[in-house]
Amino acid sequence: MKNAFAVAQLVILEMYRRKDFYVLFFLTVLITGLMGSVRFFDDPKIARYLKEICLALIWVSGAFIAIGTTARQIPAERESRTIFPLMAKPISRGQVLFGKFLGCWLATCVCLVAFYVFFGLVAATKEHHWPIGNYFQAWSLHCVMLGVVIGMTLLGSLVLSSVAANITLSVVITAGILFIGRHLNKVAAQMNEVTGTLVSGLYYAIPHLELFDVRDLIIHNWPLIGWNIWGIAVVYALVYTLLLVFGAWLVFRRKSFQ
Repeated sequence: MKNAFAVAQLVILEMYRRKDFYVLFFLTVLITGLMGSVRFFDDPKIARYLKEICLALIWVSGAFIAIGTTARQIPAERESRTIFPLMAKPISRGQVLFGKFLGCWLATCVCLVAFYVFFGLVAATKEHHWPIGNYFQAWSLHCVMLGVVIGMTLLGSLVLSSVAANITLSVVITAGILFIGRHLNKVAAQMNEVTGTLVSGLYYAIPHLELFDVRDLIIHNWPLIGWNIWGIAVVYALVYTLLLVFGAWLVFRRKSFQ
């Protein structure tokens, strides 16, 4: 595990040298600040609108950071040919892959901490309270959801031929699951038996990322989710993440680099 953590540390350092996080964070701060400065006839619901906009920006930024960072890992190593000395050391391919995943996931979660702290400060200026428990649940569920996305993107980087194709497909799949995945069972019920069975099977096979979207929890100041439900959601995400990383390992261990 020591080797995997060393690889993860390199990934984290590389990520914070890049400008992706800083640009997205600046845009989030700028857009949220501009929206917060607007006065809609002292509408008491303006705080909710502002929180909704800020959280939407955080979710978009988190997805792009996770997907963009992960999609570049293996192809960048291959193009710069640093993959060869890396694997020539006493480190297995599994350790390299796990280190890449862990580095991308930890770096993304740390970025989300910055986003959610900013969100908390913005919300506090409007509502004058800070529900730490709600923010922790939203952040942690967001993190484990992005773990699934990172696992999927890592697998895609080993299967697809280019970084651009992997990023595009990962964004499309993630957005499709978030916005359409929950409705597949309803669509299947309106189809014929064969097609409906296939769509219904897809509904039960995909990771339902929308389950981790608890933005309404803090937008509307709802009570905390039951910690048992929170725990089940975390385990659900970890199972899918492990399956995707394991699939990536099966591909990576047989892949030849020339």
